[in-house]
Amino acid sequence: MSNRPPRTLFLAAALEAVVGLLAVGGGLYTGFEVIVGEPQNTTTALAVAVLALAGGAAMLKVAHGLATRAHWSRSPAVLTQLFLLPVAVSLVQSDQPQWGYPLAAVAVCALLALFSRPVTVALYGGGEQEEERPD
Repeated sequence: MSNRPPRTLFLAAALEAVVGLLAVGGGLYTGFEVIVGEPQNTTTALAVAVLALAGGAAMLKVAHGLATRAHWSRSPAVLTQLFLLPVAVSLVQSDQPQWGYPLAAVAVCALLALFSRPVTVALYGGGEQEEERPD
């Protein structure tokens, strides 16, 4: 068996990292706007910035976990993509399809990659021998 990770695992890790970087970028932008601008509600804007930064950092950690074949990383990656789908739909419905459709495409592609057989085997093993089960 090859020691190289499957391409679908690389794709899932890359897409998770892209979403994480977008969240970190959004958090930095919001934080910058709080400092130099005049937000309507400073507390809410700071909370959004902190949550976006923390969430983005967590997503980057999950992407690293996928890249290093950590079996724990698939569940949070799936959750990330499932949370991204309603955000994408909301963006499309609020007349921002230029953001919504690409986010939906990222989420669907990542989910397909995460549930592919090569990713399952890479993260959890299996396939060579099945354990005998008592009847």
